[in-house]
Amino acid sequence: MADNARAKRLADLIREVVARKLLRGVKDPRVGSHVTITDTRVTGDLREATVFYTVYGDDEDREQAAKGLESAKGVLRSAVGAAAGVKFTPTLTFVPDALPENAKTIDDLLARAKASDEEVRKASSGAAYAGEVDPYRKPGEDDEDPDGEDGGGTGAAGSDGDGN
Repeated sequence: MADNARAKRLADLIREVVARKLLRGVKDPRVGSHVTITDTRVTGDLREATVFYTVYGDDEDREQAAKGLESAKGVLRSAVGAAAGVKFTPTLTFVPDALPENAKTIDDLLARAKASDEEVRKASSGAAYAGEVDPYRKPGEDDEDPDGEDGGGTGAAGSDGDGN
């Protein structure tokens, strides 16, 4: 089993080689410049690599890009093998990255929160405080205690003014 640093280095190399090969070496128009390699992960035994990608376009472009990547898998694996110089070239699996969908979901949630905050702000624009404006006691204020004690006495036994 390889160490994690070696797997990370191989994953970085695979990401760079696949991206470069997609730009210059693959002539398939389905995987043109609108496919972006976002991440690559390699298993601990360095036998399998998962390549995450995004496609800028609609659902039809995503389908075509997936078919094009599957078609070019052999060429891309050969390029990785030549660049990596490892005993066994990892098999490549292409997975569409969920990042754009997650970002859209987060944007939608933020827009809903902003609209909700705006509704709360509008509802509270003419409202008054439920109590006093400043509900905290301040030093020196004389508040009457309902029991008749002032509550700020010196204490029970041994009080000589210096705290002992």
